[in-house]
Amino acid sequence: MNSALNASHLDNGGRQKKLVVVGQGYVGLPLAVQAALVGYKVVGFDVDESKIKLLSSGMSPIEDVPSATLQLAVDSGQYIPTSNPGECAEFDIALITVPTPLKDGNPDLSHIESAGTMLSEYLGEGSLVVLESTTYPGTTTELLAPILESGSGLKVGRDFYLGYSPERIDPGNKSWTLSNTPKVVSGIDGPSLSKVQQFYESIVATTVAVSGTAEAELTKLLENTFRHVNVALVNELAILAGDLGVDVWEAIEAASTKPFGFMPFRPGPGVGGHCLPIDPSYLSWRIKRRLGRSFRFVELANEINSRMPDHVVWRVADSLEKAGKQIGECRILLLGLSYKPNTSDARESPALVVADRLITLGAQVKAVDPYVSFDDVPSEVERVEASATEYQKADAVILLVDHGDFDLEELVTNAKFIFDTRHRISGENVEHL
Repeated sequence: MNSALNASHLDNGGRQKKLVVVGQGYVGLPLAVQAALVGYKVVGFDVDESKIKLLSSGMSPIEDVPSATLQLAVDSGQYIPTSNPGECAEFDIALITVPTPLKDGNPDLSHIESAGTMLSEYLGEGSLVVLESTTYPGTTTELLAPILESGSGLKVGRDFYLGYSPERIDPGNKSWTLSNTPKVVSGIDGPSLSKVQQFYESIVATTVAVSGTAEAELTKLLENTFRHVNVALVNELAILAGDLGVDVWEAIEAASTKPFGFMPFRPGPGVGGHCLPIDPSYLSWRIKRRLGRSFRFVELANEINSRMPDHVVWRVADSLEKAGKQIGECRILLLGLSYKPNTSDARESPALVVADRLITLGAQVKAVDPYVSFDDVPSEVERVEASATEYQKADAVILLVDHGDFDLEELVTNAKFIFDTRHRISGENVEHL
């Protein structure tokens, strides 16, 4: 193991610090493995026992952590995946990287509450707890701090340190990784901030300190709300430009040549992942509850982006009808089921919504995705391999995710009709979103 970055993984007595990472998914696993590589004694905790068995065998479920790297960490004894809370005892540092989904349109912080309750039993004087899960401003101080205090009998800011550092993981991104993406850090007071910053400086290249945990919590929501509303802008523009007979894709590319004052966003079949479909709603919910006001930009963006899968299905059905076919009697092939290219992450994927809508209409739905586990896909969707034969059999092929594995030339050569939601191909048999 390489511990050359600094000695932050050692306490004043030269003992290895024990780090607990609660949640071993797209955020927690890269953190746990990276920390093990720089010298921390890492316990990767997750309630999913099947995931723990997989990790213990050295098999990584995510692309950002190669199995070879995971195996190295496991074999070294520096990284211990477990579903046993007792393994978290006597930790020096704990990171909470658990999901924060929406439930009936409202924030579901039950996983944070469970993680805080569990950690409070093992919290000791001088320990540091950092929340990374995306949430609304105020969660660290108003929700997590009281849980930790109540379960431990200790006082935050006096007996232990507490901070917030929003995750910035972009699954599948080879250019910007955990190590080189600047890390926003915060603490509930000056000493906590110092401890948080010291820890993250041992595993990432750059940290960006902000004055409080609420500011750090808002930073994450601002980043994703910015993307959400701009994607909604071009999605609605794509619909309207199509009705006007104008090529929105050409307009976007032309506008992108302006060297200032413009940032290109491109239309698609909807938004997916944990961030865009969920995170802005946390901010909208908080504003409504605390201030009694509406965050109209987010509400409008939610409305526009959530209807894009239906728009895709309507466009395909309309084109098939013009060709004398009813969509309920057609064989439809979906290319890509994840929410972004070259990743297995299908969380909140609009492609799954498209599949569900097509099934409801009675279509025979097939799908190709070399990354996504079909355990997350509607059972009515049959998995097939990409081939000229499958393209020829389909009444329509919908390109939803432009994975690099797809042979798009073969697709155009063999398919009868293609609806391209990503503007990757062209031809007489191709329509664009």
